[in-house]
Amino acid sequence: MVTTTSPQVTPTAEQINRAQAAIAAYVRQIDANPDRREGAYPYALFHEPGRPIYGTVMMFHGFSAKPHQMWRLADYLFRNGFNVYQCAIAGHALVNPDQNWCQVDLKPEIAEPLKAKVAADPVLQASLANLSNPDAAGDTPRPSYLQRMALIARLLRMEPRLLDILKAIDRPNDPDFDRYFVSSHLRYLTDARDRLRELESLPGPIFTLGLSVGGAVALGLAADQPDRIQRVVAYAPLLEIYGEERRKYVELAGPLDIRELGWDPNLRFPVGALTANARFGKSYVQQNARIIARTPVFMVLTANED
Repeated sequence: MVTTTSPQVTPTAEQINRAQAAIAAYVRQIDANPDRREGAYPYALFHEPGRPIYGTVMMFHGFSAKPHQMWRLADYLFRNGFNVYQCAIAGHALVNPDQNWCQVDLKPEIAEPLKAKVAADPVLQASLANLSNPDAAGDTPRPSYLQRMALIARLLRMEPRLLDILKAIDRPNDPDFDRYFVSSHLRYLTDARDRLRELESLPGPIFTLGLSVGGAVALGLAADQPDRIQRVVAYAPLLEIYGEERRKYVELAGPLDIRELGWDPNLRFPVGALTANARFGKSYVQQNARIIARTPVFMVLTANED
C-alpha cells in the first residue's frame, strides 16, 4: 500500500474526534454488557490531527480470536502512515457464544424431536459424552475423522429428512433454507457495516483487512460498500468448510450441543457457529464475487482456508 499510494488526506481534529467518540460509544455498550469478554474490546490507532495519512484500515480478526490477534500488523500499518481500527467481529467482544455469536440452527420444531431421539440413543450418548470429557491436559478433544463419519451415518439413519436438510444448507441461497433453519450469519455483515459507520467522519480511502472469518468479513464489506472500501487484503478467508465429510459434520452437528475450542482455550463454542461461518462465506461472499471483483483484492491463500 505504501509504495503505490501517495498521502492524500489530512484529517482534522474534529474529524478524528467524531470517529473516536463513535468508537467510544460502542465500547461503552460492550462494557455495560454482563457478557463482555476481557481483552476482546475493539481499539483504534489514529495519528494526530494535521498529519497526512494514506487512509484508514479496518482489521477483522479470525473466528474465536480477539482484535489483538493481529497487533503486530496493526502496529506496522500505523507506523507506516495508516490509521487503524481493530474491530471485533460480530459477537466476539462478548462471551456466551450460544447467545452472542453468529449461528445457524435447525428450527425448534425439527431440532427438539431430533434431540429427543439422540437422547434416547445409547450409542450416540456415549459418543457425545466422550467428546464432552476433557483429556488429561484439560482440553476437550475435537472429534476424529472416524468419529465424525460415524456420527453422520447414525444421524442420517435416525432422521432421513436430514438428507433434504443437508441439501438446503449446502447449496447457496436454497429456497428451503429458511424452511429448516434460523440463522444469524448475516450479522457478520451488519456488524461490520456499523463499524464502518463509526468512521464516516474520516476523509480518504477505507481499506479492509481480515484473517479467516475476518477475511470473509473484509470481502463481504467490500461487496456491501464498494464505493467506500477501496482495497481488500484477505488472509486465508473462510469461504466454506474444507472437505465434504467435515462440512457434513458441521452442518448436522449444530443441533446436538457439541462444543469445540478455537483460538481461546477458555471459551467453547457450539458447532452451529462454524455453520454460520460457512454460510456467510458461501451464500454471501461467494455469491457477490462479481461485485468484489471491482475492488482491488490481495488474497493470501494457504493449503486449507478452513
